[in-house]
Amino acid sequence: MKTRGRIVAFLLVVLVLAASMSTTAKGILHDIKLGLDLQGGFEVLYEVQPLKEDGNQKITEEVVADTASALINRVDVLGVNEPVIQVEGKDRIRVQLAGVEDQESARELLSTQANLTFRDSDDNLMLGGDDLKEGGANATFDEQGRPIVTLQLKDANKFAEVTKEISAKPYPDNVMVIWLDYQEGMSFREELTKEDPAFVSAPSVKQVISSTEVQISGSFTPEETKNLAGILNAGSLPVHLEEIYSTSVGAQFGDDALSSTVLASIIGVALIFIFMLFYYRIPGLVAIITLSVFVYLNLLIFDWINGTLTLPGIAALVLGVGMAVDANILTAERIKEELRIGKTVKQAYHEGSKNSFSAILDANVTTFLAAVVLFFFGTSSIKGFATLLMISIVVTFFTAVWGSRLLMGLIVHSGVTDGKPFLYGIRKSAVHPADEHLDTLDLSTKFDRIDFVHNRKKFFTLSIVLLVAGAIILGVFRLNLGIDFSSGTRMEIVSDNQLTQQEITDYVEEIGYPSEDVVISGDLNNIGVVRYKEEFSQQNINELKTTIQKDYGHDPNISTVSPTVGKELVQNAIYALSIAAIGIIIYVAFRFEWRMGLASIAALLHDAFFMIAIFSILRLEVDITFVAAVLTIIGYSINDTIVTFDRIRENLHKVKKIENADELANIVNKSLRQTLGRSVNTVLTVILVVVALLIFGAPSITNFSIALLIGLIAGTYSSIFISAQLWYVMKAKEIKNKGSLDTEEKKKTWGSDEPVV
Repeated sequence: MKTRGRIVAFLLVVLVLAASMSTTAKGILHDIKLGLDLQGGFEVLYEVQPLKEDGNQKITEEVVADTASALINRVDVLGVNEPVIQVEGKDRIRVQLAGVEDQESARELLSTQANLTFRDSDDNLMLGGDDLKEGGANATFDEQGRPIVTLQLKDANKFAEVTKEISAKPYPDNVMVIWLDYQEGMSFREELTKEDPAFVSAPSVKQVISSTEVQISGSFTPEETKNLAGILNAGSLPVHLEEIYSTSVGAQFGDDALSSTVLASIIGVALIFIFMLFYYRIPGLVAIITLSVFVYLNLLIFDWINGTLTLPGIAALVLGVGMAVDANILTAERIKEELRIGKTVKQAYHEGSKNSFSAILDANVTTFLAAVVLFFFGTSSIKGFATLLMISIVVTFFTAVWGSRLLMGLIVHSGVTDGKPFLYGIRKSAVHPADEHLDTLDLSTKFDRIDFVHNRKKFFTLSIVLLVAGAIILGVFRLNLGIDFSSGTRMEIVSDNQLTQQEITDYVEEIGYPSEDVVISGDLNNIGVVRYKEEFSQQNINELKTTIQKDYGHDPNISTVSPTVGKELVQNAIYALSIAAIGIIIYVAFRFEWRMGLASIAALLHDAFFMIAIFSILRLEVDITFVAAVLTIIGYSINDTIVTFDRIRENLHKVKKIENADELANIVNKSLRQTLGRSVNTVLTVILVVVALLIFGAPSITNFSIALLIGLIAGTYSSIFISAQLWYVMKAKEIKNKGSLDTEEKKKTWGSDEPVV
């Protein structure tokens, strides 16, 4: 009866979870805000500057806040859903408008100063914005049905005096020229000769007008009159806004990126599920259930905090799945070890869960440290990546640790798997009799022939050769820095047909924007990537978007970065890596010992430099997502290293005392052999996801995926062949100096999270 009750409880829990997720998942997915890289739109980073260079105006926090409020009012005119307008630092404002179709008009609406003036034909100021009644601008139609803007003035007598003066002038000088953002040096007569004059309107005044209402007419569309009225009501900006960074994503790019990356994510996660079920059986089935809950809860929490999902964010979610898998694999491998020494299923479950917890905790805390650093030093989309990564780590403990053990406990304590080690991935022939009283340290592994410690010089030599070669190549070829770091303009032209480098080179020269840096990308070779060293103005960008849309049928992606921002991103990247490394050293030193901290950081520097060298050799573009990839690998590599050190620490406590370096070498070798299977399986599951992202994901995260793939391989290699060996070298010297090593000091533990079932 007790057996049946626990199985029924297990099935009920699974059914409740499935019902809850299936009925609410669609709504959650619908409510999550998509970033502009997934639905099109643009992002601009403005630097707030004084209107005049006379030094009288000071840019204070209040001025910046007022400017941000004015921008919010202007965005309301556009009707954009959930715009993002944030003040950054002392003098910067970041604006993100996702899903905007007419990006050109939106950018003009944001950046125009909106200083309305009425002038005569000689450009003398007659009326200014102060003469307008607040909120008195309205978009309407005249008697002929033409779109116009009506303005309410404060003083009818003043307007009568102005119209009297202008009407007295001979034709054609009897005009009232209406300007928006008039600048010194502009000339009405000069602008009149241009096809697209800078002034808004120039009506003739033939008589005195005594009224508080003014009509502005011209070749407006209804949408333009609505925008003009809205911007006038929002008020003029008290400052000058200088664009120092911008990126523009066409709707087609966004749709393609979303569909391809979601497909890649589904394929990657499905491959993980198949692997877990095939290799770990019952623990694998439980992992599939909890991983499904893991994905659901991540999206739910992200929706609750009103986060914006970007391409790097999706990548973080999928990588979070891989890290949650690691927690399940750690527990499953420890259960298998306990079963092999003859313990019952119940005993193996309790011992395996308890022994794996500290490794899971330490590995996730160090990864969390890297994510926190990334959040504080990253740009907007990278902040989204870091946010999801942090959420993933927290949710991992709820699902892959507590949730998995709750479900496993129901199955284990039901008794249906008693005496059936094959349901946990163990052959009966591999199980030792309990009366042999073996310890897990006595078990053989598939890797017993490998002597890691005594071959350490070979591993060190190989790494040194690779690093020196990488340094030489890096010195010769340098890094292929993207505009995020080098500043300039990057443009992506998408076509319905296959493109060639020569075609795009000829095209950009034909439209007046020649470039020698042209690359063809995309799964169908239908995206032309063009880079320029100079930073394009808003006018250049609008002109390019109009021309390319007309010629290729799709809005291009255009990003610009000023030299100031490029320099700051380099500094922030270095700060982020340095702070993450220091934080990890401190944590590992606290939880383990300082030698393990140093060995871990040496391995991380090895991995980071290896990634940089490979990118230099392959001439891959290094952008801000590369920094995200490096920090992710730092977190993931330390994850693997911590698991190894945790096993070394555990095995040291089992032997009580180490008399010489050979005994220490035996412990290190044994620990590495015990954890190597888990390391291979964990990295394999994550590589499945990364390869899926690489093959099926959006072209914009290809370099990100390549960096992760390289880093995963390098990270696994360094945690096994470098960090543990470096620690051995330092520890062997301590033994030589002391004569022996006492391992009986108080063990640092964090307790247990065992669910009561």
